[in-house]
Amino acid sequence: MMTAEAPASQSHASEPPIEIIAFYLGEQQFCVRTTSIREIRGYAKSTPLPHAPPEVMGMMNLRGAVIPVINTARKLGLGRSEPTERSAIVVAELGGAIFGLMVDRVSDILSVATEVIQPVPEMNSGFDKSFVEGIIPQQGEMICFLNLERMFSETNKAEFF
Repeated sequence: MMTAEAPASQSHASEPPIEIIAFYLGEQQFCVRTTSIREIRGYAKSTPLPHAPPEVMGMMNLRGAVIPVINTARKLGLGRSEPTERSAIVVAELGGAIFGLMVDRVSDILSVATEVIQPVPEMNSGFDKSFVEGIIPQQGEMICFLNLERMFSETNKAEFF
């Protein structure tokens, strides 16, 4: 597990670090808090559902429980990501609802100091930053820190669960 450090001038962290799981969608890295992640599974084909929302790939059997599998790239407006041999299903649980997030590949589990997380820059109209909690600079890359609770708010969850 790697740790993202705060700049030396901010090294007196008052809050405990945040544990995140980082993954790729295409060439861009994203992450979510590990607190809502139950497990990571290799990709397995899901069973399509008629009239499901476009980001729902289908359903899968998780030890006797049938759960929806979400195409994470599509949910984020990045186009539909097609599974490969490196794809994974990140199984998450929010408010008792269990679902899978299809990602292109899982990259790391990190411990991040809260001071490292940068705010999302303000942009012109048309940019919806509601799913993004912040940006984490990490080893020359930028990791987009997603907020699963906002991605699957009560309004959104009604579509899937």
